[in-house]
Amino acid sequence: MIDKQHLINRFISYVTIDTESDPNSETTPSSDKQWDLANILVTELKQIGMEDVTIDGNAYIMATLPANIEENVPVIGFVSHFDTSPDFTGANVNPQLIENYDGGDIILNKAENIVLSPDEFDDLLLYKGQTLITTDGTTLLGADDKAGITEIISAMEYLIDHPEIKHGKIRVGFTPDEEIGRGAHKFDVDKFGAEWAYTMDGSRVGELEYENFNAAGAVVTIKGKIVHPGDAKGKMVNSMYIATDFINSLPRMETPEHTEDRQGFFHLYSVKGEVDGTRLQYIIRDHDQVQFDARKEMITKLVSDLNAQYGEERISVEIKDQYFNMREKIEPVMHIVDIAEEAMKQIGIEPIIKPIRGGTDGSQLSFMGLPCPNIFAGGHNFHGRYEYVPVESMQKAIEVIVNIAQLVAKKYR
Repeated sequence: MIDKQHLINRFISYVTIDTESDPNSETTPSSDKQWDLANILVTELKQIGMEDVTIDGNAYIMATLPANIEENVPVIGFVSHFDTSPDFTGANVNPQLIENYDGGDIILNKAENIVLSPDEFDDLLLYKGQTLITTDGTTLLGADDKAGITEIISAMEYLIDHPEIKHGKIRVGFTPDEEIGRGAHKFDVDKFGAEWAYTMDGSRVGELEYENFNAAGAVVTIKGKIVHPGDAKGKMVNSMYIATDFINSLPRMETPEHTEDRQGFFHLYSVKGEVDGTRLQYIIRDHDQVQFDARKEMITKLVSDLNAQYGEERISVEIKDQYFNMREKIEPVMHIVDIAEEAMKQIGIEPIIKPIRGGTDGSQLSFMGLPCPNIFAGGHNFHGRYEYVPVESMQKAIEVIVNIAQLVAKKYR
């Protein structure tokens, strides 16, 4: 398989480029700095020998690996995103290489006493003896999803360098703004031209997912009234107190930190308030469509009830659907999941089939006509200072991509 040091160098070259997306921007990509990596990826795809390499005005990248067989087999694709989460800074990423990990604590930042410990993150113990790439404790790493991009490009490079491996036509797609829910919004499925695809955007080795949350965002706006506090009786309306009533009226145990598996939640991720006005931002998640709709209705009803309680329209809400559970689109074509399972088992990986407690570009792409299950990319602890990825997990992901290419050619010839 591909040289380990070559793989490390490629990955580090990607994560040290800041590509943080901006949820407050209306442009695509949402941040200009995403172009920095996008343009490099275009150049690299051409350098390794990919054909039909394109980048459009919104930074969506596509490329082709032509078939090396005469038979007409399905065109498949692999997709990843190059933006990183705005939840935690991705500027000035300084990766650390931990070779032959001994299973103990990893000091990410001695000055700030930031430690990556298996006492808190027991998945670390799966990787004793392996090579880990971590942060320096002050930024995220960006393995979500630059590990996926690394794996796809490396797999294509390997197939180009090994023409004895037979495969059909393969399409590659890289997207901006996945982390803010817009990664597939301007993806041209017809231009991509694949019968199905796989996002390389999961975590632990073996993960294979074709279910995800139904997702919506809610912005709650509360209007207050500010007057001089010395003359406020009967006049001032403190929007932050109303906001507190709203927050406390939602089920406290139905939040991310108290839920798991297929349990949905309300997640308050931003509060900006003054006496005169407060803005709350929520994400709403549930795997079940009926319960998802009920969660949105609960917020709408709470706004109505509190306005009635205060005797005036103090609170308003805007709810926007973001993506839906792709299960209904994947189940009619389950052979594409079966192929990924077989590709993993061929190299001794036991598939871990489970619902995603989140979303990927694949969920939206599936509803756009491109069925798109999700495969592990190898990283852990995304969106924060404790993010890390084992190099051996990326190598396994590359092998899975290569195996899928071979299996499709074999099964449909």
